[in-house]
Amino acid sequence: MPTPVTLPDPWSRSKVSVVVPTYNEADNLPVLVERVLALDLPELRLVVVDDNSPDGTGDIADKLAADSGTDGRVTVVHRTAKDGLGRAYVAGMTRALDDGADFVAQMDADLSHPPGYLPHLLGTMLSTGAGVVIGSRYVPGGSLSEQWGVRRRLLSGWANAYVKTILAMPIRDVTAGFKLWRREALLAIDLADIRSSGYSFQVEMHFRAYRRGQKMVEIPIHFEDRQEGASKMDLAVQVESALRPFRLRRDERAARRP
Repeated sequence: MPTPVTLPDPWSRSKVSVVVPTYNEADNLPVLVERVLALDLPELRLVVVDDNSPDGTGDIADKLAADSGTDGRVTVVHRTAKDGLGRAYVAGMTRALDDGADFVAQMDADLSHPPGYLPHLLGTMLSTGAGVVIGSRYVPGGSLSEQWGVRRRLLSGWANAYVKTILAMPIRDVTAGFKLWRREALLAIDLADIRSSGYSFQVEMHFRAYRRGQKMVEIPIHFEDRQEGASKMDLAVQVESALRPFRLRRDERAARRP
């Protein structure tokens, strides 16, 4: 876990919205909300995007929003169907921008991304002028949960190498899902045109930012393993993740042709 950071003015007054998609995360969401709202960032807001979870996550999110007080620190976006991680993030990020966020963070609801890193992401962004700061498992100092077995580690490493070979991005953790975006960077990559629905959303966002000249910085994090609930990585998501880099490269080449 990172050492708690108290940011001086004007950093502590930065308008940060944290976007968290949920599907069947009833056990994890209350813990996550408590940890995020406990951070020493007075202007921090949380946007929960629920895909009509059958386990009642959406109702829990509504209660957490009501309990957070009248200042609206927690907003809930309800979607009518399970339409994929990428579409949920687009909906949540669009809402955060519409509500006036200057910085938008994305993180998983399963507690694999420790919220204590959020001030570090913000501090790095403000000090470097980056368009996106990535919480990376694969830069020096980054690490994975000891609960990850050899097969899972090899699969994750192979996925990163596979994407980097096809898209030639100078990023160590191209599949990372824990990051902070500057408002201007999100506007530059055109959220409404994002095509990925599953986990390949992370790769597409990185590729768009890279090709549009956004400064990208990675900082090390420790990636935890989920304690409750189940992974959402089904076969359809895996197939999309395998094919999306080729489609991104094809579309980029087509855009460069006279």
